[in-house]
Parts: sequence; structure tokens; C-alpha cells
Amino acid sequence: MQMLRHTLPYVALMTLVVVASNFLVQFPVPGTIFGINLADILTYGAFIYPVSFLITDLTNRQFGPAAARRVVAAGFAVAVILSIAASTHRIAIASGSAYLVGQLLDITLFNRLRRSSWWKAPLVSTLLGSALDTVIFFSLAFAAAFVFLGPNDDFALGTAPILGVVAYDIPRWMSWAIGDFTVKLLIGFCMLLPYGAVISLVKPMPAAEPTA
Repeated sequence: MQMLRHTLPYVALMTLVVVASNFLVQFPVPGTIFGINLADILTYGAFIYPVSFLITDLTNRQFGPAAARRVVAAGFAVAVILSIAASTHRIAIASGSAYLVGQLLDITLFNRLRRSSWWKAPLVSTLLGSALDTVIFFSLAFAAAFVFLGPNDDFALGTAPILGVVAYDIPRWMSWAIGDFTVKLLIGFCMLLPYGAVISLVKPMPAAEPTA
């Protein structure tokens, strides 16, 4: 019961991040930069979702992988319910599936690397978890092979150059996936700053498990 009370802030933050990213992924970023049409490569969700891995890693560091999995499971349950109201059913399914698999991979990798240099566990687990999350989400949410989950909205149709610059058109959702993961890579490195700033405050509890 005490462990549950301590992890409630993490559950609340996780739910907020996932629901916000589910909603914002429906809105491409407008405008151009260096001649690149941002709407072809990015949605606003790309800037919010990587924070979920920071939340998972801090939970894992403080309370161990078992507690981190409970936070992920709780966040998953609440986020999917709220996401159905905030976005389409297909995006909610895609987000829930990608979130669960990506976060569980993050927890496993972080726990295996937690005795390494302070930056290695959060960086490696976040980048690989983000890569798997991106592949699962964009495939389920927009690929024609998964149309049985629901129709694509008009904004997801059509083709676009890779990252807006390579002169080879691919389905727009693939260009979004590449752009999304590029942003996640950058934010993954940036997340090391807040992680490094708080690890002296977030000390591992005695119950934190050293291995998965």
C-alpha cells in the first residue's frame, strides 16, 4: 500500500503524457524550415511522448522494475480509456499497444544496465524502447494492412518525401514515423539532463530489484 501511494504521482504523470501525445499526434506541425514542409514529417505528439520514458526510468531507479511495470500497467489502463475519448479508436489501440511493448522493453533494458554509467541505462533503454514504440504505433495507426482497426483520416493519406528532403516519396505515415523517431532521438539525449539533475534526489529504495 505504501509503495502504491509513492508511485501515484508517476501514474498521474504517465497518464497525462500518454493522453496528451495521443491527442496531439493527430495534428501535423505546420510551416516550413530550410524548405522542408514540417507537416510531412512531424506531428506535435513527437515532442511530448518521449517524456514517458523519463517517468518510467525514474520509477525503475527508485522502486525497481516490478513497481515500474505497475506504473506502466496503470498508466496504460487509464490512458487507453481516456484516449478513446480524445482520439480515434484506431489511434487509441495503436498507442496502447506501442506504449505497452515499448515501455516494457525500456524497463528490461534499464534494469540490466542500471549498474553501468549513470547515463547508459536511461539512454539505451529510451532509444531502443522509442524505436520499437514508433514502429508499432505508426504501423497500427496508419498502415493499410491494419485498416480493419479503423479507417485512416484524410490527414494521414497521400505520400511525402522522406524527412521532407529526400526526393523519393513514401506513404505520409512512414515519413511521419521517420521524423517522429528523429525527434525522439534528440529528445532522448535531452532527457538525460533532467534525469541527471534528479538522480541525486531519487535514491533507490531498499526494495528496488537489481535484476529483471
